Amino acid sequence: MKFPYGICDFRKITTKGYFYCDRSDRIPLLERAEYMLFLRPRRFGKSLLLSMLTNYYDVAKKDEFDTMFGKLKIGQNPTELRNSYFILKWDFSCVDPTGTAADIKKGLWNHINSRIKGFIRYYENFDLHGIEVNPDDVLTSIDSLISAVRMTAYPIYLLIDEYDNFANRVMMGVQRDSQEMYEALVHEAGPLRTLFKTVKASASESLFDRIFITGVSPVVMSDITSGYNIAENIYLRHQFNDICGFSEKEIGEALKRVSQGCGLSESTAGEALELMKTYYNGYRFSPKADKFVYNPTLSMYFLKYLYEDCEYPRNMLDANLATDDAKLDYIAQVSAGRQMLLELLREDRKVSVSDISDRFGIREMLREERKNHEFMVSFLYYFGVLTIKGEEPDGRISLKIPNLVIRGLYADRICEMLLPDPAIRDEGKNAARQLYEKGDMEPVCVFIENHYFRVFGNRDYRWANELTVKTAFLTLLYNDILYIMDTESEIDRRYADLTMIIRPDMRRFTILDILIEFKFVPLKESGLSGEEARKLTAEELRHLPSVHKQMEDAKKQVEDYGKVLEKRFGNLRLRKFAVVSLGFERLRWAEV
Repeated sequence: MKFPYGICDFRKITTKGYFYCDRSDRIPLLERAEYMLFLRPRRFGKSLLLSMLTNYYDVAKKDEFDTMFGKLKIGQNPTELRNSYFILKWDFSCVDPTGTAADIKKGLWNHINSRIKGFIRYYENFDLHGIEVNPDDVLTSIDSLISAVRMTAYPIYLLIDEYDNFANRVMMGVQRDSQEMYEALVHEAGPLRTLFKTVKASASESLFDRIFITGVSPVVMSDITSGYNIAENIYLRHQFNDICGFSEKEIGEALKRVSQGCGLSESTAGEALELMKTYYNGYRFSPKADKFVYNPTLSMYFLKYLYEDCEYPRNMLDANLATDDAKLDYIAQVSAGRQMLLELLREDRKVSVSDISDRFGIREMLREERKNHEFMVSFLYYFGVLTIKGEEPDGRISLKIPNLVIRGLYADRICEMLLPDPAIRDEGKNAARQLYEKGDMEPVCVFIENHYFRVFGNRDYRWANELTVKTAFLTLLYNDILYIMDTESEIDRRYADLTMIIRPDMRRFTILDILIEFKFVPLKESGLSGEEARKLTAEELRHLPSVHKQMEDAKKQVEDYGKVLEKRFGNLRLRKFAVVSLGFERLRWAEV
């Protein structure tokens, strides 16, 4: 088998025997709209979708139709529009978004002129005459191209990939004057707005007969407003939920073939499916969609690695997607955003909004006072670090963290947010290692008392509650290389606070499975002030009635949960702990 990791050339994939999940049956649905905007997170298969459309509609590819599409669903019943267009494709990721607005305009003009020159060479046998490319004014180049195409029997299908590349880089603060630079691009006479106005005018005359635009967020469309207000947003339509992404059935079938090639057992294939489900599944892009989909890039990463090495990759997060934590950093700059990230890290936590916003511009992105709850949730949805969970009884849309690999990004970002000093974070990792390797809980608890609890005393974290203690432990202990980390894990119809089960492929190491049950005693309930709590000896803390009661309850629960886990897995090196927090001052722990 050949897995097309990093390959988005549809022709190469379908003619060279690469693994491919057929999505060509959506072409008739796509033809219902003439001007479309389709959004998905980074590395989610958008470019491959554009490549499929390019090869399907390109008039110059008529002779290759059966080779590429003959075995696919659309090949059995093609539409009338197949191979009936000139294809013009722009890819804004090829344009350097740094420098001045004039620099970016020049880069954008150069890119489009280059694509027009390529268009002329590619279609040289179609009697296209008199196309003049103006290096100083791309709008006249487009006009010249359209004038020549008007004299032929074929209209143009315009494809634009990563149309919002500029806005994404601006938002991440690539350069100091990024806001002014971006606004210069989208204001009334800015190059982006004037370009899209030209595209809109050409579409109105059916010269650009069809247009398909992909990107990550709706920001640019919001900022150019009337410059291009003809696009139909199809990204929330349930019919296209899995047009990019894989189903569980498709992943399961691929794993069976890989397992056969590696000589792995059927149970190992099932184990691999559960691992991929935990780390990569969970994306839903429409509240009406009935199934979740797997991240395609991460799935290809895993399958290719397993096929070639017959073992799982050590890092479940492909490094090419690791930069997505910058989106969490962006939200963490807002105090309300910090609170939301902390709350979301809980396994069962969700956030709800009346609707996912499809119109927010750069002003909302760059000004804190405009970053309300709906904006922050919508923003995280578009960038793939939140996904739709479902619809609430009151009609609101609920969203959650998609899977374990994205939860890892949250854990890392929150740890950096609470403990900005890297030396202190390293100290915390050393404390966590003592628990993994020796079952020693004391270094972890001492670290949290000395560092996390001091942070919780800061006025920015007054909203912290008992759940925050669990979050502190989770961010400190999080390790998805060694463990499947789970909070609120269902055990015998009840929920354990934190389970750390060693990944199947990591059981060769001498680390321990961990189960922790947390309890919280508010200072008010204990009758102590924070200062008094800090002065308690370990013995006094142990005998404090409220702490003692909660400790006994936690011990009983963790003992019961441990028996169920031992029965479920059978080969655990399980260490069980009960931890009681007295406010955000002291911790008492006990191994059970």
